[in-house]
Amino acid sequence: VRSSIMLQNPGEELAKKTFPNIAMLRHLAATKGLASLWTGLDAAILKTAPKYMTAVVIKDYMGLWLAPVDPEDKTAVLLKSAKVSVTAGVAGAVLTNPLDVVRNEMFKTEEGMVSCMARMSREDGAKWLFRGIGKNWVAVAAPIASTIFLTDRFKIWFG
Repeated sequence: VRSSIMLQNPGEELAKKTFPNIAMLRHLAATKGLASLWTGLDAAILKTAPKYMTAVVIKDYMGLWLAPVDPEDKTAVLLKSAKVSVTAGVAGAVLTNPLDVVRNEMFKTEEGMVSCMARMSREDGAKWLFRGIGKNWVAVAAPIASTIFLTDRFKIWFG
């Protein structure tokens, strides 16, 4: 993940290499040491579990909150599952967006998580919590929603 994010810099020369991610990882290891490959891992771990926990809780409550549908009406069952999945995905993405921002900023600055959060709060106030949320809805919400939706489908298809 770190190499992919660092390669998004438009002026990054390593992006022109045949295997840019491998080139970036080698560059990081050579210039900043092997430990730099794990920068941002704490924020990434803190983001992943809450993201899926939030999505599962939202899925369960949405399933109870929405009006029941006739199990024989396949279209209604499909639409209810889609509504629940998308809502759960968006909730997971929005609630964990600040940790994505912190992780990406840590990649760029080599700061620790707490010092990075403190600096961004000093510089931008609370605005940093919402930075990149538009892209995050697609990058995070879509995979979560797809996972939940397909899991529901597989349960129905395969019992």
